[in-house]
Amino acid sequence: MIKKQSWTKNKNLGHLIALVFYVIVGYFFYVAASNMNYVWKWNSVPKYFAYEETINIEAPTDGKLVLENGKYFIDGDDKVELTQLDSSFSFEYEVGDNIYQYDYIASKTETKAGPILNGLWVTLKISFFSAILTFIIGIIVALMKLSPLAFLRSIATVYITIVRGTPLLVQIFLFYFIVANIFELERFVAGVLSLGIFFGAYMAEILRGAIQSIDKGQLEATKSLGISNYQAMRHIILPQAFKRALPTLVGEMIALVKDSSLVSVISITDLTKVGKEIVANTFSPFETWIVVAILYLCITSVMSFIGHRIEKRMHAKGGMS
Repeated sequence: MIKKQSWTKNKNLGHLIALVFYVIVGYFFYVAASNMNYVWKWNSVPKYFAYEETINIEAPTDGKLVLENGKYFIDGDDKVELTQLDSSFSFEYEVGDNIYQYDYIASKTETKAGPILNGLWVTLKISFFSAILTFIIGIIVALMKLSPLAFLRSIATVYITIVRGTPLLVQIFLFYFIVANIFELERFVAGVLSLGIFFGAYMAEILRGAIQSIDKGQLEATKSLGISNYQAMRHIILPQAFKRALPTLVGEMIALVKDSSLVSVISITDLTKVGKEIVANTFSPFETWIVVAILYLCITSVMSFIGHRIEKRMHAKGGMS
């Protein structure tokens, strides 16, 4: 006899209920937004991503437009080369025509990346380099915390305690106004270092716990086989520790991307800083911040998806332990 599945465990029904729930929530926000005394400007959003720019070439002096060896000149009292002008422009005059100073000789329209895309690129760059620094610091400090040398353990403990015990925003300010000024670091470098140092402390504790979760018998077995501690840690212990810590590591990387928005306080033109500038210029806070939030969500969703795929692949190859 086939046992009837409980409705609470029915996946399709669960998806349907969840869909209804979010439709109700969405309708609630729609009604609330409709009752606001606010003029929505969604038609202006596309130009935040890309816009058309018209480039006009003006005549620097009076003279005749001439073409010599593929280069354009104004032949007047002096022969002036038009260095920016080429065949990609739409000409208002023909070669040989007389032109007066400040006349528009030619023009062309180019599609350029808008401020949102430029800010997104900066966010991706700062997150990428900060993530690399986070892993480097995390591994080094985790090994220091597990070192038999007392002074290394003390250095690692103090670092972790200070970094984890103070807000990231405060650390960014201190690092930028003190350390970056002393060593004359650029804003971008200061932002990367601030994020890397902050999340490196959390990464160190995650890896330290994962390493300690590995059975000590494995390390003793490697010694009996004549394998050095370095080789055992690199080829046996750390790979297993990374596997066990993978879900938490992905979570930390997602948190790093979101917290990278704080570097906007030191005038790094990331996605959040661009959002502030657009709001200040267009007075469209709702549309702007909704778009910014969706872009952050897209980045973190892709990272989460990649993390789940790696985790499934590791499970298929023999589990996470």
